[in-house]
Amino acid sequence: MKKLSLLLLFPAMLVAQEKANTPTVPRQQGKYDTNKFSQMYDLLATPNMFRTASGAPGPAYYQQQADYKIDIELDDKNSKITGSEVITYSNNSPDSLEYLWIQLDQNQARANGQTSLAEGEKLNQVLPLEGFANKYLKKDLERGFNIEQVKDAKGNPMSYTINETMMRINLASPLKPGEKISLAIKWWYNVNNYRKEGGRSGYELFEKDGNKLYVIAQFYPRMAVYNDVEGWQNMQFWGSGEFALPFGNFDVNITVPADHVIDATGELMNRSEVFTAEQVKRYEQAQKSFDKPVVIVTQAEAEAAEKGFSEKKKTWKFSAKNVRDFGIASSRKFIYDAMAVKLGGKIVMAESVYPKEANPLWGETSTMTVAHTLKSYSSHTFDYPYPKAVSVSAEDQGMEYPMICWNFGRPDENGVTSKEVKNGMIGVVIHEVGHTFFPMIVNSDERQWTWMDEGLNSFLEYLAEQELDPNFPSRRGPAKNIVPYMSGDQKFLEPIMSNSETIAQFGNNAYGKPATGLNILREVVMGRELFDYAFRTYANRWKFKHPTPEDFFRTMEDASAVDLDWFFRGWFYSTDFVDIGIKDVKQYYVSETPTADLKDVKVRKGRFGLDKGPFVYLVSGDNAEVNASSKKALKVDDVKLLSDYVNQSFTAEEKAGLKSPKYFYEVEFNKPGGMIMPILVEITYEDGSKDNYQYPAQIWRKNNDTAKKVYATSKAIKSIQIDPKLMTADIDVTNNAWPKTEEKSKFD
Repeated sequence: MKKLSLLLLFPAMLVAQEKANTPTVPRQQGKYDTNKFSQMYDLLATPNMFRTASGAPGPAYYQQQADYKIDIELDDKNSKITGSEVITYSNNSPDSLEYLWIQLDQNQARANGQTSLAEGEKLNQVLPLEGFANKYLKKDLERGFNIEQVKDAKGNPMSYTINETMMRINLASPLKPGEKISLAIKWWYNVNNYRKEGGRSGYELFEKDGNKLYVIAQFYPRMAVYNDVEGWQNMQFWGSGEFALPFGNFDVNITVPADHVIDATGELMNRSEVFTAEQVKRYEQAQKSFDKPVVIVTQAEAEAAEKGFSEKKKTWKFSAKNVRDFGIASSRKFIYDAMAVKLGGKIVMAESVYPKEANPLWGETSTMTVAHTLKSYSSHTFDYPYPKAVSVSAEDQGMEYPMICWNFGRPDENGVTSKEVKNGMIGVVIHEVGHTFFPMIVNSDERQWTWMDEGLNSFLEYLAEQELDPNFPSRRGPAKNIVPYMSGDQKFLEPIMSNSETIAQFGNNAYGKPATGLNILREVVMGRELFDYAFRTYANRWKFKHPTPEDFFRTMEDASAVDLDWFFRGWFYSTDFVDIGIKDVKQYYVSETPTADLKDVKVRKGRFGLDKGPFVYLVSGDNAEVNASSKKALKVDDVKLLSDYVNQSFTAEEKAGLKSPKYFYEVEFNKPGGMIMPILVEITYEDGSKDNYQYPAQIWRKNNDTAKKVYATSKAIKSIQIDPKLMTADIDVTNNAWPKTEEKSKFD
C-alpha cells in the first residue's frame, strides 16, 4: 500500500491504516538473534529441583559446610605466618565424593607459577631504578604455601596432589552423602609487602618507625565449593576472579607480638586478656554509643606501643558463625574506635582500626561511614546479621572479607585531606563494607562471575553514597558515567556475562556497567517500588546460599511481573549500546476536505470491516518550524463537521470537559543503537511549560528501527528532547533534540 503523509482520525473511534507498523526487518520464526524481545530460554540453564524457574532455591537445593579450627602465629620480625588447622567437611550433596579440592591462593604469587607466565610482557625503555632492580637483578622471593603435612582424624598421612593454586585430597574411600570428614593441615608462608609486590593482602612497612601493618587473608588452605551447578569449583586463581567458598563456623587463635592490636572476622572471645581494664570499659561505652565512635585504643597508646617492639606474645581468640572466609588485621600502630548501630532490634558494632598517619580523617570519618553503610544496605536487602563490621586503614588497598575490610585513603604528611581523597576514602569504605552483603552473605561465585558481587555491590554503594549526600560524586551508577565505555571500540568490549579472567576493562565491565544497568532498571524500566521489592526478594531468597546469574534474572522478573528478558539479553549478554534519536517531526492541521492522497484511503472500523465516514482529516503542513501564529493550526470549533458531531454526541456538561487540541505532531523516533530502551521524551511549549512522557521498551517490539508517537496539544511545541536527564546511557545525544541544535554534547 502506498505510504501516506496524512493521519486520519475517525470520531469517537480508533482508526488504523492497514499494514501499519510493519517491521522494517521481518522477524524470523525461531531466530532469537533477530527478535530482541525473545525469552532467554536459549541462554539460561534449565530449571530443576535444585533451582526453580522462579529464581528461588528448589526443594532439593543443598550446600556443603566447612568448619575450621585454626591456630596461626605471626612472626613480625621475619614477616612469616605458620599455621595448623582442622577442617571438618560435611557432604550435604546427593553425590559420593572421591576426593576433595582445597584452595591454595598464596601459590598464585610463586615465582615459577603459571600466573606470571600467562601474562604478556613488554619492555619499557625507561624504568624506575627500584623497579628495574626488583625485576631483573634480585633473586625471586620465596612466596606461596609450604604444606608440611596433611593427616586424617586418626593422625595418618593423607595422599594429596598440588596443582598450582589447588590441592586435591585423595580419599581412601568415597565420602558418601550425609557423611563428614576431618583432616588436619600444617603450613607456613612468607608474608608479602603488598605495596611493592602487589596482592590483596600482606603488610605495609612504615619506614620512619620500622613498623608493619598487616592485613592477612587467604592465609589458610580453604575448601572449594561443590554444588549442583558445576560440581567442584576448582578453577585456578589467576588473580582477577576472586573466590568461591562454602559457609562454615570458625574458631581461630592468632598469636602475635604482645604490643599488637588485632581485629578480625568474628567475635573476640578473650577481650579482658588482650586489652587493658580501661580499654575494656571504653568498649562497653562504645556498645551504648549510637551517635559517635568511642576511642578504645587511643592515639597516645598506639604511639607508645609502636616504639616498643615487644618480644612477648599474646593470643587473640575469635569465633565466627556461618561465614565463608576469615580476615585479620594486626599492628602495634593501631588506634581502635567503635560505635553501636541498631538494626532490626539487635545491636551491631561498627569499628575501625588505623595508624596515626590516617588521622584526623579516619577518626572523624571511617566508623561513621561504616554505620551509615550498614543502615543503607540493610534497608535495601536484609538486616545485617553479623555482630560487627570493621574498616581497616591499609593504603593502596580495597578488599573485603566477612565482617572486615581494608580501605585506602589518608591525609598528607601535614594531616590535610583533599576533597578527592576524602570522597575516595568514603566511597571505598562503603563499597568494601557493603561486600559483606554481596558476596559474603549472598554468596555468589566470584571466580566465575565478578559482576554478581562487584556489580550488585557497586549499585548499592551508589544508593548509599547518594543517601549520605545527594551531591556525592559517585563514580559508578549514574547512566551518563558509563557512556565513554559503551561507546568505545567493540574490539575491547565483552558482555557482562564473561568469565572474570577474560575481561579487558575490568572496572567498567564488572563494576560500572552492571551497576548502571540496575540503576536504569530502578529509575527507568521498573520504577523504584517494583525494583526494590524484587531486589530485596533476591537478597532474602539467597542470603547464606549460592546463587547463579539465572537465579538473579529469574527472581527479578518473578517478583515484579515485569518482562526483563530483553534488558538482560541486551545489557548483560551483548555489547549493544543505547542510541535513540528523533528522525522526523511532522505537523498536521484539521480539515474537512480530503486531499488527493486521502480520497481512496480505507479505514478500519473496530476489529472488522471498513467505514466510509464521515471523517476528520488531519492534513500535513509543510515541514517548516511550527510556531504559535501558524494559520494552519485550527481550533476544534473551526471545523463544522467536527463541531456538528460534538454538538450531537455530547451533553453540555460533557462538552465542558472536552479537550480542544489545536496542534498535531507526528514524531518519528529511530534507534541507531542495538540496545532496546524505553523512550524518555520532554516537550517544551512556546509558553515555556513542559510535559514529560515515558514509553516502555515494548514500543520497539514490532519494529526494531523506528517508532512513532502523536501529540495533540493545545499549545505549539517549541522543542522536543529525548532523555533530558541522561538516564538511559544514550551514547550520542546529538540526535536527541528537535529542532536539531548545534550545542556541544554534555559529554563533551
